[in-house]
Amino acid sequence: MMSLLQRPLALLDTRLFEGVALLVVRLALAAQFWRSARTKIVDGSLLEIDPITFDLFRDEYHMPVPEITGVMATYAEHALAALVMLGLATRFGAAGLLVMTAVIQLFVYPEAFWNPHVLWFGLALVLLARGGGLFALDRAFDRSSNARVALR
Repeated sequence: MMSLLQRPLALLDTRLFEGVALLVVRLALAAQFWRSARTKIVDGSLLEIDPITFDLFRDEYHMPVPEITGVMATYAEHALAALVMLGLATRFGAAGLLVMTAVIQLFVYPEAFWNPHVLWFGLALVLLARGGGLFALDRAFDRSSNARVALR
């Protein structure tokens, strides 16, 4: 028989709880990159890159060929954040965001590792290790999982 303390703790050891936790991790990580991507887009447009983005990549970030790196970063932030948000190819999206975080950390803001880049790094690592979870679209394409998986 479970004690009063064991019952609530047992709820934490379920696929449902892990699924909710991984959903929060996905949304927290994706939101950072999605918001960043939207700052590089002309207001009111879907994906038209604001010309100031290229100045930012040249003058602030000191990136090579800002006309190319600005476009690549802007569209990668949109695409990878969307994948992670939806839980579609979650590990691929998380790996891409992890690489972007590493580039930001190493080449753009090397002094800012503990705030907030280490958090983005940690969130991406959790998704690489655990996947998107119960509430990810990945599950719809996972041939090895049974559609009627028990919640334990």
